[in-house]
Amino acid sequence: MKELLATVADWTNNSKPFATATVIQTWGSSPRPVGSTMLVSADMEMAGSVSGGCVEGAVIKTSVDLIKEGKSQRLAYGVTDEDAWAVGLSCGGKMQVFAERFLAFDPRNEEQAAWQQLSSCLEQNEPCILLSRLVDGEGFHAVVLPDGSVAGQEISGVLKEEALRAYRERKHQIVEEGEVKYFAQVFPRKPQMLIIGAAHITADLVRLASIYDFETIVIDPRGVFSEKTQFPHPPDQILSAYPAEVLPNFTLDAYTYAVVLSHDPKIDDNALHLLLPSEVAYIGALGSRKTHAKRVKRLEEAGFDEEAIARIKAPIGLSIKAKKPKEIAMSIMAEIISVQNAFL
Repeated sequence: MKELLATVADWTNNSKPFATATVIQTWGSSPRPVGSTMLVSADMEMAGSVSGGCVEGAVIKTSVDLIKEGKSQRLAYGVTDEDAWAVGLSCGGKMQVFAERFLAFDPRNEEQAAWQQLSSCLEQNEPCILLSRLVDGEGFHAVVLPDGSVAGQEISGVLKEEALRAYRERKHQIVEEGEVKYFAQVFPRKPQMLIIGAAHITADLVRLASIYDFETIVIDPRGVFSEKTQFPHPPDQILSAYPAEVLPNFTLDAYTYAVVLSHDPKIDDNALHLLLPSEVAYIGALGSRKTHAKRVKRLEEAGFDEEAIARIKAPIGLSIKAKKPKEIAMSIMAEIISVQNAFL
């Protein structure tokens, strides 16, 4: 739903009631993945999509009724082979959609508390998980933060842990408490890319990362590189320091991607010693197979085991026979997107 935030803000700020329809489960070649959301206003305006056009008409009709009633409803649809072909799929499938009046328009104190917390997180680029109870009738929402705090409806410790598990797995999913099902919608912070070394590839990688909505941080203790490199698209931060001096200031979690490019063992290893034990989603390191073999030996001598060292993607990037800096940057970006999308 993050791509629809401008519309969410516009419609809520202007007291324009609307419903959300979210894909919660799919079977076969569903046109849209789990977590896809469509907004439908009381005037039948819409933004986003749940099926690429296959079932939107039925979802809109139901959503308008739910806005009037202030209710939620779980819906099931089959996508025919003919409709699937129309949106570029080879065959049809099935999908479940949860449609409900948006929680911002629910006057109950618990629902307002959930909305205020969700709104605050989205505006400030802070991560959270929105739990929606998948029961027809009145909406039920709780917002869980990564630190375990909860706003909105009261939930059990078991359900909170299920929400946190979904966050760690980077995956929207149905979670259960007893016989009751909930949809855990993960709203991560903006992904950050830590680039170690202001090398010739760095400027191109920063530009590409910005296109894909990454926060970019370039770290290089060599002033001649960090201060003199020309960035047509500047990174969000440039730090003239050794990685060990600044990496502890960043959240090294599953929404962080590290690219090691300095080609200087003193700098690269300084970063890897902190990155390998962390929970970052991706660690890639520039260099040939011969260079990487030397890197592996140094890390083994430093006490890292085979499993930890195997986390390093080296040679870095997808194999596209890249030669030029722009091509190498593209191969790195493609590999990172591949890792990022593996959890969707």
